[in-house]
Amino acid sequence: MFRQSSVVYTMLLSALFAAASGCSSASSPNLVNRSGAESTQKASPLAGSWTTKASMPTARSWLGAGAINGILYAVGGQDPGGQSLNTVEAYDPASDTWSTKASLPTPLQGLAVGVINNILYAVGGNSPNTLFVNTVEAYDPATNSWTTKAPMPTNRGYLAVGIANGILYAVGGENNNGWLNTVEAYDPSTDSWSTKAPMPTHRYGLAVAVVDGTLYAVGGSYSLTTVEAYNPATNTWTTKTPMHRKRCCLAASVLGSKLYAIGGINSANGRRDVEVYNSATNVWTTTVAMPTTRWALASRVVGHTIYAVGGANSGGQLNTLEAFTP
Repeated sequence: MFRQSSVVYTMLLSALFAAASGCSSASSPNLVNRSGAESTQKASPLAGSWTTKASMPTARSWLGAGAINGILYAVGGQDPGGQSLNTVEAYDPASDTWSTKASLPTPLQGLAVGVINNILYAVGGNSPNTLFVNTVEAYDPATNSWTTKAPMPTNRGYLAVGIANGILYAVGGENNNGWLNTVEAYDPSTDSWSTKAPMPTHRYGLAVAVVDGTLYAVGGSYSLTTVEAYNPATNTWTTKTPMHRKRCCLAASVLGSKLYAIGGINSANGRRDVEVYNSATNVWTTTVAMPTTRWALASRVVGHTIYAVGGANSGGQLNTLEAFTP
């Protein structure tokens, strides 16, 4: 159900099952504020709605996702037996159907995916023999083929990536040395990597989303509320208002200049709730929760809709696809 490659995550797994009664199909209605006290916050009745779409053919968690020309691509992940996958499946919202594409060259879970100029980049992850990798593979949907690119300087999995001004930023993650705050930038025009200012917080299982050219690193290890913002122009990080809820293994997407933090898990409960960050005011609010509680999922925007795909919950790996339209 969870990734099996880390002693750290095994400890979290034990804590989760010790509180298994909390991992239900709906998360707690309470929010945790910065002091740790419980509070409640209502979602706007005009926030939008979630709908359930055609199930992904392959149930999996710790997958990556990207969107190109109106098509959602689900890449790699962990199967119900805990093994890494090289499966690539594409979802067409217009027909609500899935199709199978050329396999990822190496089976991987805990990889990160970004799209630049209609090319999908699969970065890092965990291979079948539980080794952290630094591989970069590029998928071209026009030819349905993969090519190998310059490797990332740091081997790592369970990282996140963000795209700003045509550059891919690989942020955080984990390897045999522990949790990372490493930030490395890939320029596809030169097929080369450079090292950037480290993130203030070491963490894996985080999400990264880009709003107006700024990268926001959200949540992560042992269910953080932490939000830190990276400015590529100045190569600097700043701390922002934390989320209301602790989340590891979440997903994040940007729609209408708002950052949506979706699902995840804390030390006791899976989550289906969704928080929305307004970068202009540095304020978090809540919106309509997903129908399905899950963590280690992926999300991407296609058109004016956020799609949340795959993941896991107390019932195992999921092939669930749900769509949010504000």
